[in-house]
Amino acid sequence: MTQGRAGPAGSGPGGSHIPALDVPEDRVDGVAKVTGAARFAADRAMPGMLWARFLASPMPHAAIRSVDAGRARTMPGVRAVLTGEDARDLYFGRRLLDRPVIAWDRVRFVGDRLAAVAAETPEQAEAALATIAVDLEALEPVLDAEASLAAGAPILHEHPERYAFLDGKRPPTGHPNIQGGFTIEGDAADLEAVFAAAPHVFTHTYRTPRQHHGYLEPHATLVWIDDGDLVHVVTTNKAPFRLRAQMAASLGLAAERIVVETGYIGGDFGGKGYSIDEYACYLLARATGRPVKAVTPYAEEIGQVNVRHAAVMRLRTAVDADGRLLAHSADILLDGGAYASAKPLAHLAVAGAADTLAPYRVPHVRIVARTVYTNTVPAGHMRAPGQVQTNFAGESHLDEIARALGQDPLAFRLRNAARPGEVGATGARFREARGAPLLEVVRREMEWGSSLPAGRGRGVALGLHHVGAGRLPLTLLIHHDGRLEITTGLPEQGGGVHTVIRRVMAAAAVPESIVAVRQVATSGTPPDPGVGGSWATHLASRATAALAAGFLAWLDERLPGALPAAPAGATLRDGRVVDAADGSTLAALDTVLARLVPRDAPVELSTVYEGGHREGEDDDFDFAACAVEVEVDRETGAFAIRDALLVVDAGTIINPVAHRGQAEGGFVFGLGGAVMEGLVLDGGVVTNLSLADARLPTPGDVPPLRLVVLPTDVGPGAFGAKAIGEAVNPSVAPAVANAIADAVGARLRELPLSAEDLLRAMHRA
Repeated sequence: MTQGRAGPAGSGPGGSHIPALDVPEDRVDGVAKVTGAARFAADRAMPGMLWARFLASPMPHAAIRSVDAGRARTMPGVRAVLTGEDARDLYFGRRLLDRPVIAWDRVRFVGDRLAAVAAETPEQAEAALATIAVDLEALEPVLDAEASLAAGAPILHEHPERYAFLDGKRPPTGHPNIQGGFTIEGDAADLEAVFAAAPHVFTHTYRTPRQHHGYLEPHATLVWIDDGDLVHVVTTNKAPFRLRAQMAASLGLAAERIVVETGYIGGDFGGKGYSIDEYACYLLARATGRPVKAVTPYAEEIGQVNVRHAAVMRLRTAVDADGRLLAHSADILLDGGAYASAKPLAHLAVAGAADTLAPYRVPHVRIVARTVYTNTVPAGHMRAPGQVQTNFAGESHLDEIARALGQDPLAFRLRNAARPGEVGATGARFREARGAPLLEVVRREMEWGSSLPAGRGRGVALGLHHVGAGRLPLTLLIHHDGRLEITTGLPEQGGGVHTVIRRVMAAAAVPESIVAVRQVATSGTPPDPGVGGSWATHLASRATAALAAGFLAWLDERLPGALPAAPAGATLRDGRVVDAADGSTLAALDTVLARLVPRDAPVELSTVYEGGHREGEDDDFDFAACAVEVEVDRETGAFAIRDALLVVDAGTIINPVAHRGQAEGGFVFGLGGAVMEGLVLDGGVVTNLSLADARLPTPGDVPPLRLVVLPTDVGPGAFGAKAIGEAVNPSVAPAVANAIADAVGARLRELPLSAEDLLRAMHRA
């Protein structure tokens, strides 16, 4: 029996005809969601369940003199009240455990927890919070990243030795207010000499704000401890095994004593890899002996949980007389907020902070990225973390350079874009460099170079995103009645990973109708990395392809016993065992499986796929280009996007509808960050604490959008599949800023782009 079409990475016909993927896309989670049957964490309830609410600090930086919860403990319905004294020395985090479960000595932002209440109803818990008396002594706050490193700035974490660091040792920071960071250097020893000798050197500074993810479902959790002292956690967290490890480290529990279950997730965009309520809910459940549930109010979601890093980016670039990039340096300063707890990477920064000129070849490079502590809401990962900031800076910077040299911005990018066999500015070796082909499509589709009316301009930006890797186990249960059930620990956070699994399994000639995908809790499957980092399609498709091959090998070995008269060339096609010579049906698959599989004991096959990048080897990236045409009113500074184009790099597309949705959704996501979104802080307090005030785009804000998919055979996933989710949104803001500059000659270097700022810039110009 032949496996057919589920080949290794890059072996399948990327973007070409895959018959098994021609069938309409049927989302695994679709029916449950549109009928209301899907259960989210906030839907879960248990008999005897209590509700948790938390008292937040009203001050950005203060010493705690006292927290008096005596009256709260006597309030109707209250079953437990915990203060910092009940949680002393308990911290949590994804890598660095530096955020207190409940603060006891100091608060470091408006939102730090001072007390936790468990009551019979949410209203009773709120009433109890109102009676807690807190005495705080104000301390000098540090409210922006540059102030954090200024001489004499208050030290926000005086005892970092108290903080555990998961999976290794915390790298040295060089300054107590630095959370972490990294330096990337390429031939940097000659950097200053190149700058000194270069005919042209350009220096610009760009700024981006904090931003909230905008998911509709707030964080929620339900925690209980069973009679066997097993801790059960229902959560919105998209990486349940990682949450289990974090809870174990924070609370001093064995990981095997914690069972984490993630149901459907109502939106993520990077925000659901971080949880803050589970730890206190465990303490409340332990104190009361009852299940405890918390659902985060949305104002607290925006002001207390996890936001995109605000950034200040200083870029310096040298070019030769022909416009070729010679050297580049970047100082990236990221505002990490009060705690580093939301960041999972060992260097405690966002990897995309290096991507100022990532798609281009630059011989001499030094990029320094630092994340600092401030007395503001903690920052973590958000769709294309770090790249939204640095792509805006880098692509705006390139546009400014091209215009200063009198060169066409598109031609300037084509001159410097990395080609096959070349290395990008961050040192990445591209298995396939797709920047130049995408820019050529932009040239054609936008009729680049043709004249425009006064007040109109075009802008383009190029970006890329690494296709993530990791280790993923999957299990296949072969049932007596012909059903194939795949179990996984990967949550379905809306990206369609469960549908990827089913469709790839169907590509082994098994009808989708007999393939089920079931997510299980951490107690029912080996550890996996969860969803995120643009690795889901890569890992899930390759693991499923291996599982499909294992199933076909298992069936091939047993087929002679199940069908003694079957010819040697028997194969599986559309759920039937057929004669490979003439296509005649020998038996239905369910008939064969009924003979091979016991009724009450399904056969279990397992596989583990591990994909990673090795130093010095070529690596896989998704490239994307965005181009827009804008019209600007010179009297008011108001601008409107009249035409928008996305050109995306794609391998074989497994979920076509989801792929288009991710691309178009990524554009809208980027559009929001470009022209309207941004959290506003006043004295460390977030003032726009709703999605209405945070101003997410609505359908009326979206301009006409064209999408061009440029296929390739090269990708790390099954059939040569790649990723799409984080490749698109970083290039939208710089494309809009560049188009505005083309239209009126005024440059905006700070997001979000506004009519008011543009009017001021035009007056200056």
